[in-house]
Amino acid sequence: MPTTVVGVIARAKGEPVETVDVVVPDPGPGEVTVTVQACGVCHTDLHYREGGINDDFPFLLGHEAAGVVESVGDGVTTVEPGDFVVLNWRAVCGDCRACRRGEPWYCFSTHNAAQPMTLADGTPLSPALGIGAFVETTLVHAGQCTKVDPQARPAAVGLLGCGVMAGLGAAINTAGVRRGQSVAVIGCGGVGTAAVVGSALAGAGTIVAVDVDDRKLDSARGLGATHTVNSREQDPVEAIQAVTGGYGADVVIDAVGRPETWRQAFYARDLAGTVVLVGVPTPDMRIPDLPLIDVFGRGGALKSSWYGDCLPSRDFPMLVDLYRQGRLDLDAFVSEEIGLGDVEAAFEKMHRGDVLRSVVIL
Repeated sequence: MPTTVVGVIARAKGEPVETVDVVVPDPGPGEVTVTVQACGVCHTDLHYREGGINDDFPFLLGHEAAGVVESVGDGVTTVEPGDFVVLNWRAVCGDCRACRRGEPWYCFSTHNAAQPMTLADGTPLSPALGIGAFVETTLVHAGQCTKVDPQARPAAVGLLGCGVMAGLGAAINTAGVRRGQSVAVIGCGGVGTAAVVGSALAGAGTIVAVDVDDRKLDSARGLGATHTVNSREQDPVEAIQAVTGGYGADVVIDAVGRPETWRQAFYARDLAGTVVLVGVPTPDMRIPDLPLIDVFGRGGALKSSWYGDCLPSRDFPMLVDLYRQGRLDLDAFVSEEIGLGDVEAAFEKMHRGDVLRSVVIL
C-alpha cells in the first residue's frame, strides 16, 4: 500500500519551499524505498526552486542523502531491507556506449524510479536529481543505492551523494592529482573545499585556496590548503603564480563556474597544466574570448568534471572507509543539523556563505 510521509517541495519558481504530505508508492520492479536519515541542503536544490534546472514543478527537493533500505521491488538483488546506503544520481545502466567502452562513470542513460511520488491530490512530483530526499521515505531505483559501512554517521557520509563527491572527484578522478603536484582551487564552498581535501588526500604538495570570503579560506586552510588568496584583495592569477615559483599550478580547479573564474583558472596553470571545471555555469554563460594561440601554446588539458567523474559503487565505500579510519574528515563539512521545516532558512544561510552544509536530520 502507498505510504504518506512528510516532505519538502518547491511548488513554483522562486516561491518559498513548503512542507507537505507526500504519497510514496510501493516499490515496483527494480525500485527501492529508503527511510531517509539525513540529507544535505545543496545549491542544486536552490537552483530547482528558482527554476534554474527546468520548469517541471512541483519539485520534491533533496538529493544528498543517506538512509536505510525499507523495502525492495521485484528483481532487486543488490540491496535488501536494513542495508545502510548513500543515495546517488548516477545509477549506471551498464549498456550505453560509455558503459560498453568501460567508462561507466560517464553513463549516458542512468536509471531512476519509474513510478512518481505524488502530492495527496495525486499531482506527480519531480524528484531533484531523480532522488527527492527531503522526505521521510523516498522511492528510487535500486542502482541509486550504494551500500556503505553502517557505523558511519549519516549526516556526514550522505554528503558524498553530491557536493563532496563532486569536489573530491574533481581532484582525484578528473584531474588525477599526483603526489607533490601543485593545485589551486577557485571557490571554496562545499564543492571547492572538497576539492582541497581531495588534493590533500592525493598528496599534493602546494594547495592554494581562492575565495572572496575569509571564513571559507580559513576553513580550507584547516582542511589542507597550504596557501589562501582573497581574490577581492589580490589578483588570483598573480598570487597563484607567486607561490608556485612564477609558473602557475599543475592543476587549477574552478569550483565557481563563471567565465571570469574559468579565465583565471586558464591563466593560473603552468604550461601543460590541467584546468578542471566543476562549478556549474548557467546556460547563458560563454567561454571567455581567448587568443587561440594561448590555448595551443599553453598545452595541457581543459576538462569538465561531471559528479566528480565518480563511480558510486567504487568510490563511496572507499571514501566511507577512509572516513571511518579518520583519514577523511567528512564531519567538517556539516555546519549544522536542521529539521525539514528549516530548509528555507538554510537556503538563506547558503546565500550568505554562513555554512558549508546544512544537513536535514530525519
